[in-house]
Amino acid sequence: MEKYFAPSELVINEDGSCFHLHLMPEQLADRVILVGDPARVNTVANHFDSRECDVQSREFHTITGTYQGKRITVQSHGIGCDNIDIVMNELDSLANIDYHSRTLKKEHRQLTCVRIGTCGGLQPFTPTGSFVASVKSIGFDGLLNYYAGRNDVCDLELEEAFKKHMHWDPIKGAPYVANADAALIDQIAQDDMVRGITISCGGFYGPQGRELRIPLADPQQNEKVEAFEYGSLKVCNFEMESSALAGLASLMGHRAMTCCMVIANRYAKEMNTDYKNTIDTLIQKVLDRI
Repeated sequence: MEKYFAPSELVINEDGSCFHLHLMPEQLADRVILVGDPARVNTVANHFDSRECDVQSREFHTITGTYQGKRITVQSHGIGCDNIDIVMNELDSLANIDYHSRTLKKEHRQLTCVRIGTCGGLQPFTPTGSFVASVKSIGFDGLLNYYAGRNDVCDLELEEAFKKHMHWDPIKGAPYVANADAALIDQIAQDDMVRGITISCGGFYGPQGRELRIPLADPQQNEKVEAFEYGSLKVCNFEMESSALAGLASLMGHRAMTCCMVIANRYAKEMNTDYKNTIDTLIQKVLDRI
């Protein structure tokens, strides 16, 4: 029996656009660049040769256009894995659900999604200004645990090794390990990005080991994270979205990865607040390679 997506589950606006992003199916390109900051959408689109749509709703800003003959959508997602849940589900619905009949399309449409972000480096070899490609992402947020099939797309061996190394407190919920698309990593990272494990945190302060007025439950968290190794990989950085992106994309049959510029090195206690003037180098690399 053909699955029907009820109005309460697939929310479509009166103009035929998806609920949060306010995009129409025809406005979505197969290549998608994801950025956190809505203002960064224009920074990316300034490189375009042409633009066909510019849509804004809340923290979600979308521009679709062409760059050197490639049709590309640039989509902002705001901060956090919860926002990635909204963005990826709505992008997938635009690609693979018929909005008129509210049923699945006969042929699956695969999206290629590359997130360009900023992060905190955790190793001596990830100084401020370096680029990190997330080969595997450990989700502290728990989002993927709400979806069937999470074990099929996660690195369960790494999950267990990490929990054992960290003496993981189950009160925090189960971390999950999502894999980026390996071919896409090779395509985008090439030989000038550090490849490693990324941790996606459920917050900027306590979950990333920053202590202001509230004491941390595990003051040694960051030291344990920095010391963790899995094969040839080490945990290179903290950010807040890559695990949900990689995990949901795998479940949906899309290709996805995250690459970030290090703007703070937690190991060296350095911070670059002027990163907005230099991240364009990473944007240019992704545009050329996607």
